[in-house]
Amino acid sequence: MAIDSDYVKNMATQLANFGVQASLDRLNRNEANYQAQRDALSSLRTALSTFKTSLGGLKSGGSSMLVNSATFGQEGYATATVGSTAQPGTYQFFVEQLASAHQLAVNGLTDADVGNSGTLTIGQAGSSFTVDLASIDADGNGSNSLDELAAAINGHSGNTGARATLVRTDGAVSLVISSEKTGAANALTLSTSGTGTALANAVASRQELAAAQNAKVRLGGETGMLLENASNTFANLVEGVSLTFSKTHAAGEQPLSVTIGQDKTATKAKAQSFIDAFNTLMGTFDTLTGSGSDSAKRGALAGDSSVRSIEAQLNALVRNGFGGKSLIEYGISADRNGKLTIDATRFEAAVAADPEGFEALFTGKDTLLDTVDKTLATYTSSASGVLKNRMDSLDLNLGRIDEQFDQLQRQYDTYYTRYLRQFTSMMQTMQAMEQTSGLFTSFGTTTA
Repeated sequence: MAIDSDYVKNMATQLANFGVQASLDRLNRNEANYQAQRDALSSLRTALSTFKTSLGGLKSGGSSMLVNSATFGQEGYATATVGSTAQPGTYQFFVEQLASAHQLAVNGLTDADVGNSGTLTIGQAGSSFTVDLASIDADGNGSNSLDELAAAINGHSGNTGARATLVRTDGAVSLVISSEKTGAANALTLSTSGTGTALANAVASRQELAAAQNAKVRLGGETGMLLENASNTFANLVEGVSLTFSKTHAAGEQPLSVTIGQDKTATKAKAQSFIDAFNTLMGTFDTLTGSGSDSAKRGALAGDSSVRSIEAQLNALVRNGFGGKSLIEYGISADRNGKLTIDATRFEAAVAADPEGFEALFTGKDTLLDTVDKTLATYTSSASGVLKNRMDSLDLNLGRIDEQFDQLQRQYDTYYTRYLRQFTSMMQTMQAMEQTSGLFTSFGTTTA
């Protein structure tokens, strides 16, 4: 009888597997359970962070939930930025003059006219700075150029808002100096001292390309109250409304009519964006904590009290009052599943009746958005958030499972080696017995 090595290996494998199978099943169950919980917590953390980000969009940069808008009777004359404090009303504006920046041209210059000595002083709005021509030779060739003069003006540490550029046409060069700020107060002055005659004369006979002037607008029509501003943008021209004018009226033209009012569609859209984000989050809770049914799989976090607590906290917050108001007063209510719905008719009527209350409910310190945001931070923080701590704990458990798998593999190897040795020994014994039996059989046949 020859030793069947395949049989020996197969039997050793089966017995070794039998010896570790119960432990292997337990480890696989634990690993699957830990991994499912970790994946679910990761999904929940992502959902909470996404919701937190959506809240940030609603409350960032002093953003308001209450949206007002401006409607213009004529196009092309102005644009508006309307804040939440703007009061409804209609206003008439007659644009007499737009603000402009001062611009001067020093004409007929060549590089040779710059010279290596003397100073050029540029003044603006009560301040000035002086360019020393003896120190502007950037390339060190011993002579100054118009390019070096322009660069010295632009790079001067005391520059108060003047920008120099060179304009070339038909071989002639002009040094154009422009104010970076509009308004009469920002007019430029130029003077020289100790320079060559050519530069001094060119500066003295400079050409004004654009005057420094303020914007002039009349409130109430062509003969109304004069409003003057250094910029074309009049901040808070009307409470909560900034207007930027871009076109003037001719004498006798109809003034620009601007109507300020609540943008019902945009205001409702902001409220709806909060509702949609909240309902999406609640849907994630439902999926992860669902108890399961014939048509739905049991959630990985079903029965998890800490996760249910997060959901309960958020549901309680949207039912609470903030700033003396609550969502239900504006037609926003939660159903038995925690999802929010909005009654559009009731919402519009309530906001129209008390827009300040609606704003106070959502925005500012310790209001709905702020409180929900702070609550979410407790769970989503990447440093010490509750969910991160739980995920870290599960990572440790998964690490221990890996170590136990390694230990079980070593145990399997020990079993396999032992059974392989035992079955090999058994097969060798059977082989020896068969050989001995063959000798007896052969001896009996010979004797007969």
